[in-house]
Amino acid sequence: MAEYFYADRLFTALERTDPAPGMLLVAAPGMLSPEFARTVVLVLEHTSEHTLGVILNRRSDIAVANVMPEWVDVVAAPQALFIGGPVGPQAAIGVGVIKNRIDVAEHDELTRVANRLVYVDMHSDPARMQELLDGMRLFVGYAEWEPGQLEDEIDRGDWYVAPALPSDVIAPANVDLTGDVLRRQPMPLPLFSTFPANTDDN
Repeated sequence: MAEYFYADRLFTALERTDPAPGMLLVAAPGMLSPEFARTVVLVLEHTSEHTLGVILNRRSDIAVANVMPEWVDVVAAPQALFIGGPVGPQAAIGVGVIKNRIDVAEHDELTRVANRLVYVDMHSDPARMQELLDGMRLFVGYAEWEPGQLEDEIDRGDWYVAPALPSDVIAPANVDLTGDVLRRQPMPLPLFSTFPANTDDN
Protein backbone atom coordinates (compact mmCIF):
# COMPACT_ATOMS: atom_id res chain seq x y z
CA MET A 1 0.00 0.00 0.00
CA ALA A 2 3.03 2.28 -0.30
CA GLU A 3 1.48 4.11 -3.25
CA TYR A 4 -1.34 5.31 -0.97
CA PHE A 5 0.90 6.38 1.90
CA TYR A 6 0.67 10.04 0.93
CA ALA A 7 -2.52 11.77 -0.20
CA ASP A 8 -0.18 14.24 -1.90
CA ARG A 9 3.22 12.77 -2.86
CA LEU A 10 6.08 14.40 -0.99
CA PHE A 11 7.92 15.96 -3.91
CA THR A 12 5.06 17.13 -6.12
CA ALA A 13 4.60 20.42 -4.27
CA LEU A 14 8.28 21.34 -4.26
CA GLU A 15 10.05 23.61 -6.70
CA ARG A 16 11.08 21.55 -9.71
CA THR A 17 14.54 21.19 -11.18
CA ASP A 18 14.86 19.73 -14.67
CA PRO A 19 16.98 16.61 -15.12
CA ALA A 20 20.35 17.19 -16.78
CA PRO A 21 23.78 15.54 -16.88
CA GLY A 22 25.37 15.78 -13.46
CA MET A 23 22.06 15.92 -11.60
CA LEU A 24 20.82 13.32 -9.15
CA LEU A 25 17.46 11.57 -9.16
CA VAL A 26 16.55 10.72 -5.57
CA ALA A 27 13.78 8.14 -5.25
CA ALA A 28 10.76 9.47 -3.39
CA PRO A 29 9.29 7.68 -0.39
CA GLY A 30 6.81 5.13 -1.68
CA MET A 31 8.64 4.64 -4.99
CA LEU A 32 6.48 2.15 -6.89
CA SER A 33 9.38 0.33 -8.57
CA PRO A 34 11.15 -1.88 -5.99
CA GLU A 35 14.42 -1.92 -7.95
CA PHE A 36 14.65 1.86 -7.55
CA ALA A 37 13.45 2.14 -3.93
CA ARG A 38 15.73 4.45 -1.92
CA THR A 39 18.16 4.83 -4.81
CA VAL A 40 20.19 7.78 -6.00
CA VAL A 41 20.70 7.89 -9.77
CA LEU A 42 23.35 10.05 -11.43
CA VAL A 43 22.11 11.38 -14.78
CA LEU A 44 24.84 10.91 -17.41
CA GLU A 45 22.92 11.85 -20.56
CA HIS A 46 19.66 13.70 -21.10
CA THR A 47 18.69 14.30 -24.73
CA SER A 48 15.60 14.36 -26.90
CA GLU A 49 16.21 10.66 -27.59
CA HIS A 50 16.70 9.27 -24.08
CA THR A 51 17.89 9.76 -20.53
CA LEU A 52 20.65 7.54 -19.20
CA GLY A 53 22.00 7.25 -15.68
CA VAL A 54 23.58 4.92 -13.14
CA ILE A 55 22.45 4.00 -9.64
CA LEU A 56 25.14 5.17 -7.25
CA ASN A 57 24.14 3.19 -4.16
CA ARG A 58 23.65 -0.40 -5.35
CA ARG A 59 26.89 -2.19 -4.58
CA SER A 60 27.29 -5.76 -5.78
CA ASP A 61 29.16 -8.58 -4.05
CA ILE A 62 31.63 -8.82 -6.94
CA ALA A 63 35.11 -7.47 -6.25
CA VAL A 64 36.73 -5.46 -9.03
CA ALA A 65 39.90 -7.50 -8.42
CA ASN A 66 38.08 -10.64 -9.54
CA VAL A 67 36.81 -9.36 -12.88
CA MET A 68 38.81 -6.25 -13.85
CA PRO A 69 41.98 -6.41 -11.75
CA GLU A 70 43.78 -3.81 -13.85
CA TRP A 71 41.40 -1.15 -12.47
CA VAL A 72 41.79 -1.95 -8.77
CA ASP A 73 44.24 0.87 -8.08
CA VAL A 74 41.95 3.42 -9.75
CA VAL A 75 38.55 2.66 -8.24
CA ALA A 76 37.61 4.13 -4.88
CA ALA A 77 36.82 1.96 -1.87
CA PRO A 78 34.78 -0.14 -1.58
CA GLN A 79 36.44 -1.76 -4.58
CA ALA A 80 33.39 -3.61 -5.84
CA LEU A 81 31.30 -3.42 -8.97
CA PHE A 82 28.15 -1.33 -8.59
CA ILE A 83 24.84 -2.24 -10.23
CA GLY A 84 24.11 0.79 -12.38
CA GLY A 85 20.64 -0.32 -13.41
CA PRO A 86 18.54 -3.02 -15.03
CA VAL A 87 19.47 -2.24 -18.65
CA GLY A 88 22.55 -3.75 -20.34
CA PRO A 89 23.87 -5.78 -17.40
CA GLN A 90 26.93 -6.78 -19.46
CA ALA A 91 27.92 -3.15 -20.08
CA ALA A 92 30.72 -1.69 -17.95
CA ILE A 93 30.55 2.05 -17.36
CA GLY A 94 33.30 4.03 -15.66
CA VAL A 95 32.48 7.32 -13.93
CA GLY A 96 35.31 9.25 -12.35
CA VAL A 97 36.16 12.43 -10.46
CA ILE A 98 38.97 14.36 -12.13
CA LYS A 99 41.71 15.93 -10.07
CA ASN A 100 41.81 19.70 -9.69
CA ARG A 101 43.43 21.64 -12.53
CA ILE A 102 43.06 18.76 -15.01
CA ASP A 103 41.73 19.99 -18.37
CA VAL A 104 39.33 17.34 -19.66
CA ALA A 105 39.63 18.72 -23.20
CA GLU A 106 43.27 17.60 -23.27
CA HIS A 107 42.41 13.96 -22.59
CA ASP A 108 40.45 11.98 -25.19
CA GLU A 109 39.89 9.17 -22.67
CA LEU A 110 37.63 11.42 -20.60
CA THR A 111 34.23 12.92 -21.42
CA ARG A 112 32.85 15.58 -19.11
CA VAL A 113 29.47 14.90 -17.54
CA ALA A 114 29.36 17.97 -15.28
CA ASN A 115 31.63 19.79 -12.85
CA ARG A 116 34.46 17.31 -12.02
CA LEU A 117 32.48 14.25 -13.09
CA VAL A 118 33.60 12.40 -16.22
CA TYR A 119 32.94 9.31 -18.28
CA VAL A 120 36.06 7.12 -18.39
CA ASP A 121 36.89 5.25 -21.59
CA MET A 122 37.22 1.66 -20.43
CA HIS A 123 39.78 1.02 -23.18
CA SER A 124 42.14 3.57 -21.67
CA ASP A 125 45.25 2.83 -19.64
CA PRO A 126 44.32 2.43 -15.95
CA ALA A 127 47.76 3.67 -14.86
CA ARG A 128 47.17 6.87 -16.85
CA MET A 129 43.72 7.26 -15.30
CA GLN A 130 45.24 7.00 -11.85
CA GLU A 131 47.23 10.15 -12.64
CA LEU A 132 44.11 12.05 -13.74
CA LEU A 133 41.42 10.92 -11.30
CA ASP A 134 40.78 11.27 -7.59
CA GLY A 135 38.75 8.07 -7.89
CA MET A 136 36.17 6.30 -9.98
CA ARG A 137 33.36 3.77 -9.87
CA LEU A 138 32.73 0.85 -12.18
CA PHE A 139 29.07 0.18 -12.92
CA VAL A 140 27.51 -2.81 -14.64
CA GLY A 141 24.26 -1.94 -16.33
CA TYR A 142 22.45 1.37 -16.38
CA ALA A 143 19.03 2.98 -16.09
CA GLU A 144 17.37 4.39 -19.19
CA TRP A 145 14.18 6.33 -19.91
CA GLU A 146 12.45 6.96 -23.23
CA PRO A 147 11.58 10.54 -24.27
CA GLY A 148 9.12 12.05 -21.81
CA GLN A 149 9.12 9.01 -19.51
CA LEU A 150 11.35 10.50 -16.81
CA GLU A 151 9.47 13.81 -16.88
CA ASP A 152 6.22 11.92 -16.33
CA GLU A 153 7.74 10.10 -13.34
CA ILE A 154 8.99 13.39 -11.88
CA ASP A 155 5.54 14.97 -12.37
CA ARG A 156 4.01 11.97 -10.60
CA GLY A 157 6.32 12.56 -7.65
CA ASP A 158 8.59 9.52 -8.05
CA TRP A 159 11.86 11.50 -8.12
CA TYR A 160 13.39 14.58 -6.62
CA VAL A 161 16.09 16.22 -8.78
CA ALA A 162 19.16 17.67 -7.06
CA PRO A 163 22.72 18.66 -8.02
CA ALA A 164 25.40 16.02 -7.59
CA LEU A 165 28.63 16.51 -5.69
CA PRO A 166 31.77 14.71 -6.87
CA SER A 167 31.90 12.95 -3.50
CA ASP A 168 28.52 11.32 -4.20
CA VAL A 169 30.07 9.14 -6.91
CA ILE A 170 32.90 7.80 -4.75
CA ALA A 171 31.13 7.80 -1.37
CA PRO A 172 32.55 5.33 1.21
CA ALA A 173 30.73 2.11 2.05
CA ASN A 174 29.40 3.41 5.38
CA VAL A 175 27.61 6.39 3.82
CA ASP A 176 23.81 6.42 3.48
CA LEU A 177 23.83 8.30 0.19
CA THR A 178 20.08 8.80 -0.01
CA GLY A 179 20.04 10.24 3.50
CA ASP A 180 23.08 12.44 2.86
CA VAL A 181 21.62 13.92 -0.34
CA LEU A 182 18.24 14.59 1.29
CA ARG A 183 19.83 16.20 4.37
CA ARG A 184 21.55 18.87 2.27
CA GLN A 185 18.32 19.87 0.47
CA PRO A 186 15.84 22.58 1.53
CA MET A 187 13.18 21.69 4.05
CA PRO A 188 11.14 19.53 4.32
CA LEU A 189 13.36 16.99 2.51
CA PRO A 190 15.85 16.51 5.39
CA LEU A 191 12.97 15.19 7.49
CA PHE A 192 12.69 12.21 5.15
CA SER A 193 16.39 11.31 5.11
CA THR A 194 15.75 8.16 7.19
CA PHE A 195 12.62 7.07 5.35
CA PRO A 196 12.74 3.26 4.81
CA ALA A 197 12.74 1.67 1.38
CA ASN A 198 9.63 -0.27 2.40
CA THR A 199 6.94 1.81 4.12
CA ASP A 200 5.68 -1.31 5.89
CA ASP A 201 8.92 -1.27 7.89
CA ASN A 202 8.27 2.18 9.30
